[in-house]
Order: sequence, then C-alpha cells, then structure tokens
Amino acid sequence: MANQAPGEDTHLADTSNALRVVRANYADPAHARALTGLLDMYARDVMGGGKSLNTFALDNVAAELAKRPQAFSVLAYQGDQPVGLVNCIEGFSTFACKPLVNVHDVAVHPGFRKMGVARKMLALVERIARERGCCKLTLEVLQGNAPAIGLYGRIGFVGYQLVPGMGQAMFLQKPLS
Repeated sequence: MANQAPGEDTHLADTSNALRVVRANYADPAHARALTGLLDMYARDVMGGGKSLNTFALDNVAAELAKRPQAFSVLAYQGDQPVGLVNCIEGFSTFACKPLVNVHDVAVHPGFRKMGVARKMLALVERIARERGCCKLTLEVLQGNAPAIGLYGRIGFVGYQLVPGMGQAMFLQKPLS
C-alpha cells in the first residue's frame, strides 16, 4: 500500500456502525469540504481556541496541504457524514535519523465522541507512518483535555523525556505574525 494514492480505499472499516476511515485526497472537492468543515468546527471548539478559522485558511487549507508532500490527512465518515479529521505533517528525527509523523490536528464531531472515531483514525495514521518508515508519532495536547490525554495514553503515547532528572519536553511557540 505504500504506493497507494491519497483518497484510494485505504481504510479501516467497522461494519457494525458503518464508520469508514480514509486517507484524504486533497484534490477531491468532497474531501476538501469535509477537511475544511471539520477543521473549522475544531477551531471553534474551546479545545481549538474558540474562534472560526480566518477566511484565507477556510478558502485555502486543502490546496495548501496538497502542495506539501510531507502532509497527509485522515477523514472519518459515518455513512456520508464527515465526523472526524486528523491532519499530519512528516518531520525528521535527527537522533534516530528517520522520518516521524507529527499529528497536528485531531477533531471529532461532538455527536460522535467517545465512539472510537479518534482511535480508528489514529490507527490509520500509524499504519501510514509505518509505511513511510517513520520511527515515531508525535502530538501536542492541551493539559485540560483529559479525554484526549486518556485516549493517547491508552494507544501508546507517553510524555517525552531524554533524561528523567531533566523533566518532560515542553511544547512552545513563537508566533511570527
């Protein structure tokens, strides 16, 4: 499956509830709309900052991701309704000298939370990362997002530290605009 094109039927299906998880095809207008809508829903949630994406992001995020071969996204559908999104960016671990995948956004529609949607999307992310030869997945999560932290721990994510006495790594940012 390493040569499979985005949007092909790479999926993990649960036939008991018709949840379908696919790798997004940024050129597919339906996938682009699903990605943008779910990303905006996430941005408007308290865990995403509580405000809608700006017009530029709304109009361009799928096309901009498509320009980046290191980016990929996973969508979850319940029937025809998009209910989940994970955006990923491949990076590089200098210590391992191998690629890694940073899970940048995880969003699940509020009506579909606690139903295994994020877990199933992250399973596909892990499979894609393994196909790419990645050494690890990374992500950031707000300290107050206990449900997400619980899920991430259950599927194998742990705090990052090199030397126990120096503590865990911190995620910092410096806005440039």
